[in-house]
Amino acid sequence: MSTKIPFQLVKDQTFFESLNDWLGDTLYDDLTEKGFECRDEQIYMAFQIEQALKDKNVLLAEAGVGTGKTIAYLLPALAYARYTGKPAVISCADETLIDQLIKEEGDIQKLSQALDLSIDVRLAKARNQYICLKRLEETSNRTDEEFVDLVEDELPDFIYADRSLQSVFPYGVRSDYPYLKDEEWEMINYHPIQQCAACDIRNRCGQTIHRNHYREAVDLIICSHDFYMEHLWTKESRVRQGQLPLLPEVSMVVFDEGHLLEYSAQRALTYEVQEQTIVQLLERIMVDGIREKSLQLMEQLLDIHELFFKQLRERATQNDNERLTINKNDEMMRLAKKAVSLSNELLEEFVFEGELYVIPEYDLKIVEEYLEQYIYSMELFADQNDAVDWLENRRDESTLLIMPRLVTSILKEKLFTGEMPIVFSSATLSVEKSFDYLAYSLGIESYQSFSIESPFDYENVMKIHLEQGVHEDNIERLSKLLSEEEQTLVLFNSKQSMMEAYEKLPLELQVLVAYEGERSLSSLVKDFQQRKVQVFFSYHLWEGLDLPNESLTRVIIFDLPFPPKDPLFEARRQYAEDAFDEVDLPFMLLRLRQGIGRLIRTSEDAGSIHLFVEPERSELLPVIERVLPVPFS
Repeated sequence: MSTKIPFQLVKDQTFFESLNDWLGDTLYDDLTEKGFECRDEQIYMAFQIEQALKDKNVLLAEAGVGTGKTIAYLLPALAYARYTGKPAVISCADETLIDQLIKEEGDIQKLSQALDLSIDVRLAKARNQYICLKRLEETSNRTDEEFVDLVEDELPDFIYADRSLQSVFPYGVRSDYPYLKDEEWEMINYHPIQQCAACDIRNRCGQTIHRNHYREAVDLIICSHDFYMEHLWTKESRVRQGQLPLLPEVSMVVFDEGHLLEYSAQRALTYEVQEQTIVQLLERIMVDGIREKSLQLMEQLLDIHELFFKQLRERATQNDNERLTINKNDEMMRLAKKAVSLSNELLEEFVFEGELYVIPEYDLKIVEEYLEQYIYSMELFADQNDAVDWLENRRDESTLLIMPRLVTSILKEKLFTGEMPIVFSSATLSVEKSFDYLAYSLGIESYQSFSIESPFDYENVMKIHLEQGVHEDNIERLSKLLSEEEQTLVLFNSKQSMMEAYEKLPLELQVLVAYEGERSLSSLVKDFQQRKVQVFFSYHLWEGLDLPNESLTRVIIFDLPFPPKDPLFEARRQYAEDAFDEVDLPFMLLRLRQGIGRLIRTSEDAGSIHLFVEPERSELLPVIERVLPVPFS
C-alpha cells in the first residue's frame, strides 16, 4: 500500500502551503470532474482545518447539513497522517455513525475511488462491542437459550482448534450479530470485571486480534467517542502496568458530532459497583481448601455489602430517567467505609491464598482486580468531595455509579494541551452563534471557530408544524399522525417516555413501529432505511442518523429534549449562576436542532417536522423559532 503524501512537495513551499494548494485543486477540480458537487462551504471548512493543523489548535467547525463535512475533514486528515507518519483518528458519536462512515457507498470509499487512492482505514471499537469468550462460556453453562448456541456456532475454528496463530482474523463484534437483543448481547460481551491479562485464550480473543490490527493503521483509525475517552483515561495506568495504550500515537483527532463528547467523557470516567457482581465473584472462589480467615472475611464483606445496597435502595428517589438520586445518611457512609476496610483485609489474605494454589489463578486475579476497583469506588462514595453519584436499576440489579468530578478540568489536563490539532465537526456546536456553552463544558480555553449555514433551500423542502396541547392528548395526536402512511422517525427524550408512548398506542399502530432496544440499533436502522419498517421510535438518534430520500420523510419530536433532572445534570446546575439559561436551555436547543436535522440530508429530500409543545412551555416558542431552519407553518 502506498503511504506517500497525495501531492508533490516542492522546495520553496512548506507542507501546509502545498496542502492548501492540493485541497483547492482537489475540491474545485478533481472531485468536481468525478461528479462531486462543488460546495463553497465545504472548501471553506477544509481550508479552516488546514489552518488548525498548522497552528496545532482546537477548531470548532459548525457546518450545516449538506455542507459535505466528512470530505472536508477526510482530505486534510489523510494528508496530515501521511506527512507525520502517524494515523489520524476519526472519533464518531456512536457505532451507528461509524457504520455509516465506512459503508461501501460512504464518503471514504467514494474518495478512494475518485482520487485513485488506497486509504488504510481500521476500526477501533469500545471493549463492550466485542464478545468475551469467557463470559460466553459461563452463559452457555448456566442457560439453554437458543441465542447462545447460534453465537457459538458462528465462532471461527481457530479459537479452540490447535492451529497456528497465523490463521487468525478479526471476529466477534456486535455488528456481526444483528439478531441479538441488547440484553442478550450484554450477557456475552466484554465486562470490566474480566481480567484479560490473565486469560489463557487472550491471543485468540476477537478484541485482542482487532486491537493488534488497528494499531498498525497507516492513514485512519475510526472509533467511537466512548472508546477514545476510555483510551484517554486509561493511557497512563496501562503504561504503568506495562501494557500498550488502547490507541497508538496519532497525528490529530476529528470528533464528528463533537458536541456529544462530554457525555462520552462522563461515561468513561464513571465507576460502577453492581449489587450482585461481588457476590458472584466471591462465591466463585469459595472453594474447598480455602483458609478459614479468608472465608470469614468474605462472608462479612457480603453481609455489609448487602446492607449497604439495602440502604441505597431505601434512600433512592426517582428522577426523569434511569438515574436515581441517593439521599445519603450516616449509616450508609458507615457501611461503605466498613466494606472498604474488609476489602483491604481480604486483599492481604489473598496473598497467602495465591501461594497455596487452591483458588484457580485466573479466578483469583479477577477478584483481586475487582476488589481494588471496588475499594477505590467506595472510597470515592464515602469521602466528602466533589464526586457525583447515583443509583441505576439494570436488568433487575441495582448499580451504584460514581463519577469522581465533572470532566471539564480532566479534559483540559489530558486532551486540550495544545500539542495536537483537534477538530470538532457538527451541524450544531453553537447556541445562537455562541460557542461558549460547548467550550466551557469541555474545558476548552483556546480555540478557533466558524459557523456556516446549510446550502439547502429549507423554505421549499421543509414544513415545521407546531403540535400544541396538553400531555394527556399527546398519544391521540401521535396516533392520528401515525395512521397516515409515511416513513416516520419519532424522537423521545427518554426510554421511559418512548416505551410509555409505544404501550399506549392502539395495537394496529404498534405493529407498524420498531423501537430502539428491540434488537441491535444498526439492524433497526437498516430495516427502516430499506422501508421494511414504517415507523421508528428512538430516544438516542437525535444526531448522526443519515436517511436520505424516501427513507425518511417525516420527523415527529414528541418531547422537547431538555436534560434530565438527575444527579449528573444537577451537579452541572449547581455550578451555574442561572441553571436554566446556562444548562437546560442551551442543551435543549442544541439537541432540538440535531433532531430537526435528521430530515433533510440531500438536495433531493423533502418532508415535515411535527414538534409537540405543551402549554407550560409556550413561553419558549420565540427562542425555539429563532433556531429553526424555517418558521412554523
